[in-house]
Amino acid sequence: MRNSNLAYEANDASPPLVTLGVAAQGAVIAISNIVTITTVFVLAVRADADYLSWAVFASLMVAGIAIIIHGVRFGRLGAGHLLLHGATVPFLAVCVLAVIQGGLALMSILVVTASLVQFGMSAFLAKLSRVITPVVSGVALMVVALAAMPVAVARLNNIPPDAPFFTGPAVGAVSLITATVLMLRGSGLLRAIALPITIVIGCMVSYILGIYDFKPALERSWFDLPEFSAWPGFASALSPDFWALLPSFLIVSIVVALKASAESAVIQQVSRRIPRAIDFRSVQGTLNAGGLSILASGLLGILPVLTYLPSTISLISFTGVAARRVAYVVGAILIVLALFPKVVALMMTIPPPVSGSILMVIMGLLFVEGVRTVAQDGLNPQKAVIMGLALSISVGLQSRNILAVVLGDFWGVVFGNSVVGILSALLMSLVVDFTISRRRRLNTELDQAAAPTIDEFLRRVGTDLGWSDASVERLCAAGEETLSSMLELRDDYEDDTPPRLIVLAKRGAGSLEIEFMAVFAEENIEDRIAFMSEQAEAPDVSDISFRLLRHYASSVRHRKYHGIDVVTVQVDA
Repeated sequence: MRNSNLAYEANDASPPLVTLGVAAQGAVIAISNIVTITTVFVLAVRADADYLSWAVFASLMVAGIAIIIHGVRFGRLGAGHLLLHGATVPFLAVCVLAVIQGGLALMSILVVTASLVQFGMSAFLAKLSRVITPVVSGVALMVVALAAMPVAVARLNNIPPDAPFFTGPAVGAVSLITATVLMLRGSGLLRAIALPITIVIGCMVSYILGIYDFKPALERSWFDLPEFSAWPGFASALSPDFWALLPSFLIVSIVVALKASAESAVIQQVSRRIPRAIDFRSVQGTLNAGGLSILASGLLGILPVLTYLPSTISLISFTGVAARRVAYVVGAILIVLALFPKVVALMMTIPPPVSGSILMVIMGLLFVEGVRTVAQDGLNPQKAVIMGLALSISVGLQSRNILAVVLGDFWGVVFGNSVVGILSALLMSLVVDFTISRRRRLNTELDQAAAPTIDEFLRRVGTDLGWSDASVERLCAAGEETLSSMLELRDDYEDDTPPRLIVLAKRGAGSLEIEFMAVFAEENIEDRIAFMSEQAEAPDVSDISFRLLRHYASSVRHRKYHGIDVVTVQVDA
């Protein structure tokens, strides 16, 4: 499905003025979220004003650096895409509990320890490939959108006590209509600045109706540094409180890692005009960069800084710009504005009805993106059950969170409706994967000499399944062409010793799924086959194996990781 609204992909060079305009909007979104969530956290733990100043300063710094790292993609670090960052909710409940139990110093050492989970998940991501599927990624987006929509609507009525009751909905309606018109009819520069236009018009209407007060921001100084003495330091890792709370932080960190994996896969598709195979090396880079930002947050004693995927998708959808150079400018703006509290305070005066209407648009776009992600991989009966049940659980718990009664207030908050929805999708995917027939395994080498061994292995599997001679021959032909395709993509392989090749065969409903796992070149087989489907049927000699593979197999998926490639071929009986 072609994304015709995208003007600049991740690797495109957007013009300087467009880059600056989009970056400014991204900075406004990030700062608004950072200050709001950090203030909620500080009020919850009853910290003083000096710590609030320090937390906002440090969060802006860490977020700015994290955004730049994700845009650069240095080695195994970063996604290579625009991803907004800031203080987020997933760690909020456990961090508040840690502060209550042992102070900010205890929270710091626990956050540092929890960051190690992200690095571990990145290292073993290839083994988790059956868990992080397009269905799980899509469900995660839809569940998050459904969970946030009531919050967006509630902001429409968040007005001063002495204001007339109609002012909030009126401001929200004007802002929502403005954003909708600009999204539907705007183009070019007008579409790129749709977000700031919506904010300005909403603030103007709010001022006319008497619910916009920007005077507190004018009282802040232009340039200021926080009280560095507010840094909390670290507690001992040998304390009983640390070991009592560590499991909670590790569980939340695992959930965050799974969520980040799904987000990285989604941002790759959002940032492209033509969908391509997911580059799981980018997903690994996202997890490593996420672990680094959580580690830095713990070292600085603040709420962990994570990705703002819904805000990023809304920014790209509003502007049509996904160029990574925007990430560099957004990061630089956040780092600079950390030193200018007046500018940050002014951005925080945006009335809640205005931000609520924008959030409604954002969540709507996020939900649609989730549907698109699920549909991209095809929707069979099993996937339909996973998606439908996960959404039902999320919506049901949103109206009545019985987990708070069963598990208590703390775990009821940690495993809120969005988290339970995502976990239920993960568990159902695992059930589907583990209840299929036992896998058959072959260990060999990625070399042409392995062809007879692979042929014998597949022929034996097909015969044991009771397939006809024609089906067995097609299965063996698909295995032969998969091996040939992998060998053709091994042009940059220079070692004299061929890499190991692991072949796994598992039975499906009237089909056989074969996984080939090895290490080879940069190109993606799945993209190569998709590219050939769009070209004339006069084949290049080097494309013959890919065309034959497309003929014999009903589907081909290629997942690239650092250190391993997985090609999954499905052959129907």
